[in-house]
Amino acid sequence: MTEDRLPLAELLAKAGDGDFLRTIAESVMQLLMEADVEGMIGAGRHERTLERATYRNGYRDRSLDTRLGSLQLRIPKLRQGSYFPPFLEPRKLSEKALVAVIQEAWISGVSTRRVDDLVQAMGLSGIGKSTVSKLCKDIDERVGGFLDRPLAGDWPYLWLDATYLKQREGGRIISVAAIIAVAVNTDGKREIVGLHIGPSEAETFWSTFLKSLVRRGLSGVKLVISDAHEGLKAAIRRVFSASWQRCRVHWMRNALSYVPKAQQSMAAAAMRQAFIQPDRATASQALRHVADQLRDKCPKLGSFIDDSETDVLAHLDFPSQHRTRIHSTNSLERLNKEVKRRADVVGIFPNESSIIRLIGAVLLEANDEWQTQNRYMQTEPMAELMATATKPETVRLSTAAA
Repeated sequence: MTEDRLPLAELLAKAGDGDFLRTIAESVMQLLMEADVEGMIGAGRHERTLERATYRNGYRDRSLDTRLGSLQLRIPKLRQGSYFPPFLEPRKLSEKALVAVIQEAWISGVSTRRVDDLVQAMGLSGIGKSTVSKLCKDIDERVGGFLDRPLAGDWPYLWLDATYLKQREGGRIISVAAIIAVAVNTDGKREIVGLHIGPSEAETFWSTFLKSLVRRGLSGVKLVISDAHEGLKAAIRRVFSASWQRCRVHWMRNALSYVPKAQQSMAAAAMRQAFIQPDRATASQALRHVADQLRDKCPKLGSFIDDSETDVLAHLDFPSQHRTRIHSTNSLERLNKEVKRRADVVGIFPNESSIIRLIGAVLLEANDEWQTQNRYMQTEPMAELMATATKPETVRLSTAAA
């Protein structure tokens, strides 16, 4: 039978003061593994019993990085079947990517105090460049395969949103935009279809990204939903024959910034009345009425509505069953929060590839989770949309346009 007590005096004699806690942790985990294996086998070591299911077959060594440092463990092997302790189950890909980015930043000497503290707390200070390189290569292959996968079929709705991160470049800290693209296909299923990193939001930046989606097979786009990013509207016209829906939530915030605080509640309620109308014509009339009523007191609001009315009401040209999903980028809110939560741990990324590694891993796992859920949109209105509307043509991209 497994000894169920820790020989503390013996452990203390074997280890110095600094190694005592690590030695205790190693012994506790070893004791847990031995107990697990006895339960699986149905018998203790050298015990003869008819209930025995198999026999031991030695050990394999495994290290575990912890706050106490690297623990050296011996995992029991079985003649038949296998055993792997639950506390050593492989990390999720996003967790591996986070560790890899932290390690890369620390080894490169460009980490912040926060990263230094994390390295020490996680017991990773003894890592080498070759170890980090191997870990990064494995993650990059999986993330790259996901982000570059072919896209088949039609994708009527495309959402785009930007998250801003900090990156070191040439000794400076710069702000870069991480653009996430999500689309829904004609089966009503939602997928993450792309990630793009860039220093600006000029039209060329957006066009490059959208063209890369087209090259991978994205087609049939009828509506693009996003915030009012600079250059995006022109890029949509250049790459897709599609409408653009300006995020209604962000639009409302922008609109209310032109209204005195005391009148914001009234103005917001009036503008919301326009959004519950059954069609674009009625909604446009209601929004024009609000603009005209407030134009004298809030001239900038009137001009804002004049310039943006068409874009914020674009979703009303699409099936009513889909409108709650397509009027804003709110569907990406949870995804963006998870991206920011992971990115905030790092703080400043050492390079662009580390951003793609971590954010790409988060997106891959989120996409896998989405595939196990129910349809994101009803398919009957989707079929009607694809049947009645003229199928948009994407621009033909030559190899030279890549």
